[in-house]
Amino acid sequence: MQIQELGAPAHEGGLHIDPMHQFEIKRLVPLDILGVDVSFTNSALWMVFSVLLVSVLMIYGSSGRAIVPTRLQSMAELAYEFVGGLLRDTVGNEGQKFFPFIFTLFMFIMACNMLGMLPYAFTVTSHIIITFTLALFVFIGVTIVGFVKNGAAFLKLFVPKEGPVFLLPLLVVIEFISYLTRPISLSVRLFANMLAGHTILKVFASFVVALGFIGGWAPLAFMVAFTCLEVLVAFLQAYVFAVLTCIYLNDALHMDH
Repeated sequence: MQIQELGAPAHEGGLHIDPMHQFEIKRLVPLDILGVDVSFTNSALWMVFSVLLVSVLMIYGSSGRAIVPTRLQSMAELAYEFVGGLLRDTVGNEGQKFFPFIFTLFMFIMACNMLGMLPYAFTVTSHIIITFTLALFVFIGVTIVGFVKNGAAFLKLFVPKEGPVFLLPLLVVIEFISYLTRPISLSVRLFANMLAGHTILKVFASFVVALGFIGGWAPLAFMVAFTCLEVLVAFLQAYVFAVLTCIYLNDALHMDH
């Protein structure tokens, strides 16, 4: 991950557009505590914006409670019911106590993804360190829930119910490795989709500039269509992250199913 001082040039001269320049971490407020770089960066700034956006939506959307809901109230209620239904369908009634966590996770990721679609914005979820931290938090939390709920019996998760007995040691190792790779697959899926989508948009934006007024219409039309697709992907990736988290929770809570 490259950290660049604010205002430092990414490249010089020409019409060259670097599609990866948009992912650079830039120090906005340099801070150093005991030799540790804890600078406030553009990534941190857009995470703050995401938290503020979700907070404003939910606080003001749920404060009115009008009989005829406002648009803000409708959006807040839709998000609440959507995540609540998702949790009921995948985990059941026992999973409702985890609703605040799943809802916060889903709304934060979606806000980061959607804000990243704005011009000159920074896409927080395009960095593996962010998505892996979220996935690792989910992994550790689900593992703790599994041991608290089932005790040592949680280890039965790695023992397949069906299969030849002589292959059981090998299957246990495979299941264990598969379990350990959950945070990797969960984080890479979100990171790779956001990184690839924004890179393609930047590349076609350079085509529009390079081809000019006459030849730039085709890449411009593609950009418009692909931007609409990216908005859908931004939502779907937040949804997939939340769904997989719910599935992992269900495995920890209902091992007999």
